[in-house]
Amino acid sequence: MESTPSEFDPDSTSLVEVRSYFVRGRNALLVRAEFGPMFMDYYLHVADHNLRLQEELDVRMKEALVGVTLHCASRPWNEAHAWTVNFHDPRANIFVTGDNRNSGITGRCFTENVRAGDQQFFFSQVQKAHLPVRQSTIDFDGGSFLRAVEKFYARSEQRMARFSEFGDEDYVFITAQPQCDEAWLESLTVDKIQTLDRDEALSLLEVRNYRWHCGCTIEKLYAALLPHASRDMDGIFQGDEVLHATCPRCARRYFIDREQLESWVAAR
Repeated sequence: MESTPSEFDPDSTSLVEVRSYFVRGRNALLVRAEFGPMFMDYYLHVADHNLRLQEELDVRMKEALVGVTLHCASRPWNEAHAWTVNFHDPRANIFVTGDNRNSGITGRCFTENVRAGDQQFFFSQVQKAHLPVRQSTIDFDGGSFLRAVEKFYARSEQRMARFSEFGDEDYVFITAQPQCDEAWLESLTVDKIQTLDRDEALSLLEVRNYRWHCGCTIEKLYAALLPHASRDMDGIFQGDEVLHATCPRCARRYFIDREQLESWVAAR
């Protein structure tokens, strides 16, 4: 069964096809995708906005995109997920979000003014249509984003989950379903995962497409600034004619012209 939200434009960007399978006899869900197209769009975004990270943080950002995409693909269509994951070494907060309603995946890395505590934390928010945001927080050890997601599943979702890199930029995510054979899931090695399609009975459930997509625009930044701009335009620009701003979700750089913002505010 192929599913795509009605507002999704298949020609707008590079797509990642995610296939979901039920592992019969084991009661597990397996989702798999090759992330080359999304990584390419991510690196184009990084280059366009001069967002280059040190190698270790770059690896974590890519793992974050993998983790939230495969997580979203295993969830209902009316959900959006946002994760903020704190790491101590190097010190950074990795933010990543996925929205099943528009198939968009985006994120960024914060390296400035990151709080240093005794523990590393994984913060999760889930927004389901017409319902309040649901939040969850766990602590974890280590430096792998994917291992942090596995810990989040064990402690917050209350079920086992396993990630594996099937090949170059090709990832598999397996999660326990009711009455799962957890001993089998825990025993899976990289070699066993490589031969799952031969050793186990897999039934294709669904095919979804995801893309690198934030949806930020200059108009949305104007709207965020509207309450402040209406009260104190001088305080916002502090003598300058252009304000430099970044999207809090993807770190895209914007240049806000005072005259244009004043005209936009006046029209409202």
